[in-house]
Amino acid sequence: MTELPPLNSLRAFDAAGRRLSFRAAADELGVTQGAVAQQVRQLEAHLDVKLFDRVPKGLAFTSAGRSYHSRIAQIFAQLRAATDELKPEPNKVVISVTPTFAAKWLIPNLPDFMAVCPNVDLRIMATEKVSSFHSDGIDLAVRQGAPPFGAALETTLLFRQSLIAVAAPALVGDTGHPVAPEALAKLPKIHDTHDHWPRYLAYLGVQTQSLRGLRLSQTALAVDAAIAGQGVALVSRFLVTHDLDAGRLIAVGPMWETDGNDFYVLMPRSAKSNGAVVDVVNWLKTRSAAGSE
Repeated sequence: MTELPPLNSLRAFDAAGRRLSFRAAADELGVTQGAVAQQVRQLEAHLDVKLFDRVPKGLAFTSAGRSYHSRIAQIFAQLRAATDELKPEPNKVVISVTPTFAAKWLIPNLPDFMAVCPNVDLRIMATEKVSSFHSDGIDLAVRQGAPPFGAALETTLLFRQSLIAVAAPALVGDTGHPVAPEALAKLPKIHDTHDHWPRYLAYLGVQTQSLRGLRLSQTALAVDAAIAGQGVALVSRFLVTHDLDAGRLIAVGPMWETDGNDFYVLMPRSAKSNGAVVDVVNWLKTRSAAGSE
């Protein structure tokens, strides 16, 4: 196994490489300039590689030094980030949501959140994977499905699954009214991974007559494609509220209530004593209720 260089030498090299100055690195580390220079010389001797050229204005990387520093700097950055995560931050709340929920509902509503909860440091983890409260360090999660989600979790309903067909006004003509089911069946469809179109059209009593369709991996992309005039998207109504209000989209089909696949916010029961987490949950409940009126 290759013997690792001394940690102090690596710290001195990292600081000197970021500053390209022994003096500035010494100020950062709280040691003397001579101590930094000595640590870097020891590292060069250990590696048997020259890392810096000494120039009149400070330091310049050798090609080997630049390559080595880019990797060492990443490692120290990861160490600092890992250490920061361990520090207690009483007002920090990490919420796990899907990219679509983040882009189409949470982020547009953040100005209201910041006004209501100015002291909460909300951090958004947008991912399609199911995050773990313990291993991923999250405090809250918004999930789509049906209870029960687990005995150790507090569950709050945010949105019923109410689907609506939407399209850009230019695609269908801005009449302000949904089109007839037969006309909707002929329009190009935009599909996401949920692919609710067959059941929705069956609910309307028609079958698709459009040979052209677009398939995308996320609902947020389907919404954006609909705004761009690429077809009709079938999405949860609360996700397109802002686009409907702004006139970027119009409803071209009736609302369809589906059962057992609603949106909930989950938190560990143990988090009920965390004031910041409770504040975020209360805001989510209030904001979602306002958006459903």
